Order: sequence, then structure tokens, then C-alpha cells
Amino acid sequence: MAETAPVAVAVETPRHSSVSGLLDYASEQPLAPGTLLRVPLGRRDVPGLVWERRADAPAPPAELRPVTGALTALPPLGADWRALVEFAAAYYQRGVGELALAVLPPELRKLDDTQLARRLKRLAGLPAAPAAAAPVQPEPSAEQAAALAALAAPGADGPGGKPVLLHGVTGSGKTEVYLRAAAAALARGEQALVLVPEINLTPQLEARFAERFPGRLLVSLHSALTPAQRLRHWLLAHLGRADLVLGTRLAVFASMPRLGLIVVDEEHDPSFKQQEGARYSARDLAVWRGHQAGVPVLLGSATPSLETWQRVQEGRYLRLPMTQRIGGGAMPRVRLVDMNALPKLNEERVLAPLLLAAIEKRIAAGEQSLLLLNRRGYAPVLHCGACAWKSGCPHCSAWRVFHKLDRTLRCHHCGYTERVPRACPDCGNLDISPIGRGTEKLQEQLARLLPQARIGRLDADTTRGEGQLQQQLQAVHAGEVDVLVGTQMLAKGHDFRRVTLVAAVNPDGALFSSDFRAPERLFALLMQAGGRAGRDAAQAARSEMWIQTWHPAHPLYAALRAHDYEAFAAAQLAERRAAGLPPFASLALLRADARTAEVAAAFLHEASALAQAHAGVTVYPPVPPFVAKLADVERMQMLVESPSRVALQRMLAAWLPELDAVRGHHRGLLRWAVDIDPLAI
Repeated sequence: MAETAPVAVAVETPRHSSVSGLLDYASEQPLAPGTLLRVPLGRRDVPGLVWERRADAPAPPAELRPVTGALTALPPLGADWRALVEFAAAYYQRGVGELALAVLPPELRKLDDTQLARRLKRLAGLPAAPAAAAPVQPEPSAEQAAALAALAAPGADGPGGKPVLLHGVTGSGKTEVYLRAAAAALARGEQALVLVPEINLTPQLEARFAERFPGRLLVSLHSALTPAQRLRHWLLAHLGRADLVLGTRLAVFASMPRLGLIVVDEEHDPSFKQQEGARYSARDLAVWRGHQAGVPVLLGSATPSLETWQRVQEGRYLRLPMTQRIGGGAMPRVRLVDMNALPKLNEERVLAPLLLAAIEKRIAAGEQSLLLLNRRGYAPVLHCGACAWKSGCPHCSAWRVFHKLDRTLRCHHCGYTERVPRACPDCGNLDISPIGRGTEKLQEQLARLLPQARIGRLDADTTRGEGQLQQQLQAVHAGEVDVLVGTQMLAKGHDFRRVTLVAAVNPDGALFSSDFRAPERLFALLMQAGGRAGRDAAQAARSEMWIQTWHPAHPLYAALRAHDYEAFAAAQLAERRAAGLPPFASLALLRADARTAEVAAAFLHEASALAQAHAGVTVYPPVPPFVAKLADVERMQMLVESPSRVALQRMLAAWLPELDAVRGHHRGLLRWAVDIDPLAI
């Protein structure tokens, strides 16, 4: 019988379950930490990862179940990668194996060692990218040159260096700094990781990098890839073949043995926070990964998150300002339209007369306009005037949105869809009408007001099909659209050279939200949207951003008019400091999903009672979220707050195992989860 040795294995089990931590197995061959394998767990064969055994771990028992098989053809995942996973699992209160296996390509689970070896052989046979002459690089502006010099200076990167905030106004050329920083990393024989907030931004940035580095292998990692594509790209990064990796938040876990630079573009974007499973922040993990590995981290934004801005104020991050647009173009002039001063109409006002005239002027000059309305569909609700029926979702505590194009009522939360009824379902009244306005209705209204104009629309409904987004963007770039209506998709990263006017049709809703982060998100959205105007320096002087508002005196709009992010950030941070909110406190949100709200609340009340034994935290009463019922599941949440991040982590580590123990007291409780540093409360 072959001699065996014990190996510690991380398997995909929740942290606070009866089977958690590392499990011991017997292996007939030595397996290095980071080796993927399959092991028996109960009656199943499950994937696992060989992990370092802790020094204080008890000795493994004499009788161990054998490893089923190992993927020895694949080089083990490195120590830096394992350290990242271990930190993320501990901070976000997940199991090491649960997180590690969740961020690896799912296709790996389906392959045995022979199948994987064949794939690796095919990859090894791929021809190297043909050498090509480097394209002519644009001359950097003075601010770009200063930023690059600061990045190259000792102490700006490497061991002990600070993360760098590239704080540049829209159109200041931040992407060129990314490209040159990546070129410096590649020249050192290293890999570069570039994170973007959304899949929609990946193709255009990928095109920029591919054009700049024609002889280098570039891969992308995001959820729109097929499983086979994702595995192939991941393997190329893990084997060190790919020089550049571009991706969304999941790419922060890419295995890159030669990692030499991490870029986080639009670092303020909430899309970097995972909203299910292990609710990690890719931006925060990127900063930790860079510090741990001793590689520079470059965070780029025109409107940095207040957490990042506060770290700049504390001297923990280095700020590199870029206040001028490329070509010296001016920032768009911000014009507020006071809707209170307009005469009342018997029908819904589409646009203020002055704004409509400004758009007509742009059309006559062959220029383009963008209209931002952050609500898709035709109307948010259908209404019966006779009995007050509204198009509620039977499965959620939300309205179903009216989509006129396909005559459907659609819930944007659970996806429940049905045809629009011919008459009111409650009273039979034939006169049911839409209330409110979405992008589909705004497009229709503009087509009536501007019959000579070509009106386009960019939102999740018009870009659902494969290639539709690229077709829409190409039409805008080609000048085939005069007025483009859309949601926040319009605001992110697009370089529309003909746009000279941007208008926010109805942005006031976020001014008085119960979410303390709503003003920060609104300011960022409007600044980013306004930045789409005047990207061509020759047209910048006449570029404008219009805001239709019922609250023109609001301080947020005053800061926006002056393009004064620093004043806005100072005011917001002062409010948060006084209220004891992040970044001056740490938060965790305990969520409970159940068949009834009473069961969810009872679980949270028992959790609150258990929390009283732990000092250093404040536990608030359970409350329902904004959408309390989702897909027939009732939801409740409870906020835990502490002025100390360390105290909160210590409390959670002791408290959460207790919650798993009392879960069985609450029949009908479907699941519970904790969200560390929640963005949506």
C-alpha cells in the first residue's frame, strides 16, 4: 500500500456551519498549497484547494479519507493569491474554501487532470502575439507628465508605498496615465490588472489598450464571457502568458504571478461592491492586494468616494490632481432651470422651454445632446382613476413598470412580466393610464416635440441583445443620433466628441433620500454625466449641462455649478462626522429572508439580544428594506455600528457563530447573511 501524507483542504462550506474550516485528507503524493483537487465530503465528491495548515491546528487523526484526484497539471495558486483570499474571507465573514472556489472559473470543477492537461497543451501551442511597431503616443499634458513623474518617484509605489488617487476632471486624460503606467509595468516584465465598474466599459477600454500594446496578450474577465472563455482567459493570466488583464470586480481575484500594477478606474462606482454571496468591495481588496504584494495601486476618478477622499486628507493615500481637460477645453457651464418659476400646464411638461430651445439650437448646428433620466420603461406604474388600482407586483412590494413597446407590465426586481390588461383588473374600467415617466416615454415625447431630430435611447432595455450596445454607441459616434435619451449608462466613460449639451431631466429624487450615500451618488452621477459634454476642445467653450430642478438653492447644485468637488466632499464629511457615519464609523448589515416578515423580525430580535453581550458596538432595531418583499420572500435587516473597525470585526467573529446556532429556533427562516461595509441601507 502506498504511503500517504495528510493535507489540509479548503472546501466550499459556509464559515459558520457545522462543517467549516480546513478538513484533513490523505494524499499518496505531495501536494503543494494552492493545488486544486477533489475530495469526498459525506456522500459527494467536491472540489477543494490544498491550504497551509495553521501552526496551532490540532494534529490530524490517524484515519483519513483519501483525496479523489488532484489537478497536478495546473501550477498551484500562489501565496499572494491565497493571502488575498484568506484576508477577504476573514474580513467579509466567509469560509476560505467558500470564497476561493466561488472566484475561480466554474469550468475548472468539470475537468479532471487529463482534460486540463489537454487544454494547457493547446494554450501552450498558441502562437505569440506578432511583434508590431508601437503606435505614436500623444504628447502628455503638463498634468499628465507630473502625475507620471510622481508615480515613478521612489515611495509612490512598491513596498511601503501609498495607494495613488488620480483625481482628474472628466476629459483630463486619466486613461493615458493608465496606459503609460501599464507600459512601465510591462517594461519591467510585470503584468497589469485594470478594473472597471461595468461590463459595458470593458470593450472600449480593451480597444484602447489593444491599440497601445499590439504585441502584448490582453485578456478580459467579466460575467458576460462564456464559461469556456472565462476559463481560457483565467488560465492565460494564471500561467503568466497574459500581460494585461481587464475586468470587472471579479477580476480582483485573478491569479497573476507577475503582477506589477493595479488600476481601478472610476473607483467611486458602487458596482465594485458585490451584492450577493461574499459581499466584497473590489476596490478595497485591490488596495489591500497592492499593499500586500508591494505593487502600485492607481485609483482614478473625477468624483472620488468619500472614503477614499478621507484617506487622502489623512495622508494615507497620495493625491495627484488633474484639473485641466486635454486641449485646454473648459468644463461645461451648469445651468439650473427652476421648475417652480414655469407656468403650470394641464398636461405633463416634457422639458422647460429654454432647454428645448437649446437642444434645437444644437441640432441645427449638427451637434448632439444627451438627456439623463434614471428610470427605464415607459412609466413606473399604471393607474385606474375609477378605483385607484395600480400595477403592483404580486410577488414584490414594488410596482410593475409599463413598457409600451411590447405592451407589458414588468417588475424590475423579480422579473415577473405579463401583458397589459385591456381594462382595470379590479373594476373593469377601460381607462387605465400611465403615471410618471421613464426613458421610453421621454423618447416618444421628444419625437413629437422635435420631429426633425433623430432620437436614440440607451438603457438596459435597448442594449439587452448581444452587440446592441456597440451598435448604439457606434451610431452616436457616427453622428447618426441628434438626441440620446438614457439612464446612468450614459454617464460612464463614453467619449462622445459631438456632444455639447447634457440635461438631467428629473434628478431631485435623491436629494431627500433616507440613504445617507444618496447625495454622494447623485453628485457623482451629475458630474460624470456633465463630463460627456465638450470632450472636443474646439466645442468645449459652448458646452452646457442643464438641470431641471424644483430645489435650485440646494447646496449640492451650488457645488455642481462651481465644479467644486472639494467643497461638496468637505460638507458631506462634516455631516457624516457629526452623525457618526462612514468613513468615521464601520457598519455591518444583518439581513434575514423568511416566508413571513414576523419570522425574519423574530430572528433579528434574537440576534440583537445575543449582540448585547458584545461591547463596542451599537445594534439598531430591525427594519424592512426599501423593497421589503422580493419574489415572495419577506426581508428584514438590522444595522450594527461601531466607531472601531477592529472592534466590529472582533464582535462579528464571536457573534455570527451564535446566530447559526439559533437559526433552527425560527421555522420559516430561509437564509441570513451579513454585509460588511454595506453600500445600500
